[in-house]
Amino acid sequence: MNGPRVHALDRWSAPAAVDAVFEGLSDHSRYLRFHSPMPRLTKAFRDRLTDLDGHRHVAVVAEVVGRPIGIARLVATEPGCAEIAVAVVDHWQRRGVGRMLLTELAQLAGTLCYTELHGDVLPENTAMVRLVRGAMPGARTVHQDGVVHYSFPVAWAFGAPTHEDLLAVVSPVVR
Repeated sequence: MNGPRVHALDRWSAPAAVDAVFEGLSDHSRYLRFHSPMPRLTKAFRDRLTDLDGHRHVAVVAEVVGRPIGIARLVATEPGCAEIAVAVVDHWQRRGVGRMLLTELAQLAGTLCYTELHGDVLPENTAMVRLVRGAMPGARTVHQDGVVHYSFPVAWAFGAPTHEDLLAVVSPVVR
């Protein structure tokens, strides 16, 4: 069997990929991804997920033999910063697909001149918390309002953070 292949989505290929990945998620996985029960995608929400412009809203998809098995999205929140989110169909979870998607998305973010990625994870989503820790070493995390907020400098995706980088996260210089 061929391994997953990751590539960028565009607004024309996104609807089929979003539908396939959503259908491959259990109710529990949908809850963990969307932070609320999500038995179906409304048209408005589906339109938001598929309205890709190649810069402020981009997505990558993992496929096996042309079948979508995961999506990672980036949505600009302010200059240089973007929120990211990942979903992997249940059958492919814990097999490295999420890490592949995050890696590709971080590289794409760097190409698009983003400097900081951030996102929110429910604390009970232990697999995603582990993925963030493993794929984004040194990511800053804050537990607040029942959610784990994390942020990650994009430059760190292209090399391990230095000792100075990590010290700056722990004790930023006040100017």
